[in-house]
Amino acid sequence: MSRSYNFSAGPAVLPEEVLEQAREEMLDWQGSGMSVMEMSHRGKDFMSIAAQAETDLRELMSIPANYKVLFAQGGASSQFAMVPLNLLQGRKGADYINTGSWSKKAIAEAQRFCEVNIAGATPKGEFSVPAAETLQLSADAAYLHYTPNETIQGIEFPYVPDSGDVPLAADFSSTILSRPIDVSRYGVIYAGAQKNIGPAGLTVVIIREDLIAEPMAGTPAMFNYGTLTGADSMYNTPPTYAWYIAGLVFQWLKRRGGLDAVAVVNERKVRALYTAIDQSDFYNNPVDPTCRSWMNVPFTLADAELDATFLAEAKDAGLVTLKGHRSVGGMRASIYNAMPEEGVQALIDFMAEFEKKYG
Repeated sequence: MSRSYNFSAGPAVLPEEVLEQAREEMLDWQGSGMSVMEMSHRGKDFMSIAAQAETDLRELMSIPANYKVLFAQGGASSQFAMVPLNLLQGRKGADYINTGSWSKKAIAEAQRFCEVNIAGATPKGEFSVPAAETLQLSADAAYLHYTPNETIQGIEFPYVPDSGDVPLAADFSSTILSRPIDVSRYGVIYAGAQKNIGPAGLTVVIIREDLIAEPMAGTPAMFNYGTLTGADSMYNTPPTYAWYIAGLVFQWLKRRGGLDAVAVVNERKVRALYTAIDQSDFYNNPVDPTCRSWMNVPFTLADAELDATFLAEAKDAGLVTLKGHRSVGGMRASIYNAMPEEGVQALIDFMAEFEKKYG
């Protein structure tokens, strides 16, 4: 059987080495006689897994000592509520940058709890981010929130917004671990695991300690960052197996040379794909070249009537889950860390052959 490549936006491809290790340890983790799925989260075996995962993530991202790392539940969508519930701290409003589908959802959730000032937005119908100098920040905002990478639109910020002394909160779900970032520039970083970290069900939160304070009155215990930090992410039973797989992914990234080395490969992969699209009249990427995503590449065909044929023939060639989101149309290739360079090249080669056949 020929090799298959999964371009899903999430749940997404996992490293083959990680899946193989998980398979080997499935019935008996390191002589414990148990699968990780069967372990008590309070037992010494799982506690060692959890501690190692945090240590490795801190090393990979150079997380400063004054930041807490949480392995939470509820996906990034729960963080849309947890951020205002915990960071407002008596203030009435917060600033948000609106660049696409996920930032819109974060804004809608925040509006349940506070006044939202749209500090900047992508113009309707465009695929770009507002220029840094055009952001209109409030004088009394509790925080500034943005989405560094919009998975659906394939838009990525080429800069980190300057929020001054106001905490910067960011939904890094689809771009975390793709390259180094300066964690110290952020108050809160959160990311659903199912794109670049591991299986769905786990959410990583990195929060500066001074921001962990009394949340809004009536906040449920599980939505209180203080609850989670005070219990080392184990106030209740956490998503243990997803946490374990995340830890294996962190070790895999370290074996690959860390985020500096991973960034070189990721940039090479995405440059090759954008070059193939840009050099063709048959394919088009709608995103402003200054803010194209490294992780999610949407593209359309010159003749949309060929979309179904493209997807069917791509599947036959072992290139799966390339259908674009309905709000954008066309195709979308998500090329996270675990997508090998040969997978991207296989897609490029298929696209060239398809153009020859139908162009």
